[in-house]
This record gives sequence, C-alpha cells and structure tokens, in this order.
Amino acid sequence: MPRYKLTLEYAGTRYSGWQKQKNARTVQGEVERAVGEFTRDKTFEFQGSGRTDAGVHALRQVAHLDVRKASPAESLRRGINDGLPADIHILSVDSVPHRFHARHAAVARSYLYQISRRRSAFAKPFVWWVREPLDLDRMRAAAAAFGGMHDFQSFSDDDPEEKSTEVLVEEVAIAEDGDLILIRVAGSHFIWKMVRRMVGVLAEVGKGGLAIDDVRRWLGGSKDPGGSKDPPLQTPASLTAPASGLFLERVFYEGDSRQLPLEAAIAVRPARG
Repeated sequence: MPRYKLTLEYAGTRYSGWQKQKNARTVQGEVERAVGEFTRDKTFEFQGSGRTDAGVHALRQVAHLDVRKASPAESLRRGINDGLPADIHILSVDSVPHRFHARHAAVARSYLYQISRRRSAFAKPFVWWVREPLDLDRMRAAAAAFGGMHDFQSFSDDDPEEKSTEVLVEEVAIAEDGDLILIRVAGSHFIWKMVRRMVGVLAEVGKGGLAIDDVRRWLGGSKDPGGSKDPPLQTPASLTAPASGLFLERVFYEGDSRQLPLEAAIAVRPARG
C-alpha cells in the first residue's frame, strides 16, 4: 500500500479533539470520512503524529495515510479537501517511504499559546483573554525554569506508574504581537494538559500570584510543591489555561529546521480609541 504524509490545519472549536471516537465529532473522524468518500475504499490506514484535546487547534498537524491504490499527491489533497468541513484543511500531501511514521518518526513538537490583553469580538475561539496586567519579565524568568528534563507530574493528569511524566523541554519563548502575548513551548513530546497548565502557571506568575520558586518546586514531580512554610493555594491543575488559545504549531522530523519565527496565528491588534 502506498504511504502519504499529510500536513493539515484545523480549528478545534467544534471538535472533541483529534482522536476518533464513536459518539463524538473529531478531526480524525472527519478526515477518515473524507478519505473514504474520495478513495471509495474503507481499508486505508490513517494515523496522526499525536492527539490534541477538545477545542485545541493545529497549524501544522502531521499524519500518514496508507491506501490501496496510488494517486497523484495533489489529486489526493484536492479530493480529500472537497469532502472536509471548512475548519479542516489539508495543506499538503507527499508520497513517503513506509519507514516514515507520523508519530514514531517525530523528533520534537512545538505548541503556540495566545493570551489576549483585551476582549476581542473576533478572536475569542483562538485566545485566552486575561484581564489583569501581566509582567512579562516575571513570566520569562519563570519560563526559564521549565527548560531541560523535568518530571511534569504536577502539570498533568497522567499516572506516572503507567506512563513516564518526564519530558525534555527545549524552549519556552515569550513574545508580544499587538495585544497578544505569544508563548511557544517546544520539546521532545508532551503529556496530557501539560502545556495548558504551564501557560496557566506562567500567567499567574505574571499577575504576581505565584513566585518563581513555586514553579521550581512543582518540577520535582510532586502534586504538592511542599518545602515551604507558605505553599501556594493554587495548583497547576487549578490554573489550567483554556483550550481556546492553544495551537499545535509544528511537528519536527529529522532534517527539519527549528528556526521558526514566533508569530501570531490569529492577530489581535491594539484597540484604537
């Protein structure tokens, strides 16, 4: 069966995440339906590079597709797109060898999170509006603590006895674009809710509600930071940022450039009085 690499974008607002489910509408389910309609074959295999949760978006998700009959890549892209809803779009289709695997061949991933400094009539599904002023210097200092290999048990609901909660974080970058604060988190892989909880903690640091030392204590793997006479009342779970602002930005494979500009997915310009 020929294998193809699919790169796609989607707005996750209307979907219960990426992974196909029996009683819910998902991105994978929509793509598989469109593939079946175009190829008129139900024997294909389709797998993404990883899951995104309900409401989370993707700028460049990657998947591989095995079909019974070969088709020109561009014809396959157009044919699948014709059957997809407007909020899912196949950006490119490339013929690849069978050794390529969308998930197992990935060497890193990056996520983009958008915090808006103001209420927006247009961007609400794609940002988290934080009303309070945020101190970016404090946020950047806290972001530096996340770099390297750490146990992120405190930042996930995954069970460390069933799945490793250790993650190598390669980059946590913070930039401004108009009325947006952009946060990029790049690493080897990510565990459930990890990025949204990291963002929530960084925002709380920016508000002045958490100390940077609190962040460092949570990276020991314990759900309770401990080691302090006055531990914070909040936990990473209670500070989880909403899904609306999160985008799977890139999935990297061997040879891919990591030098990407940190820029907004959806712009929010300063309001003009």
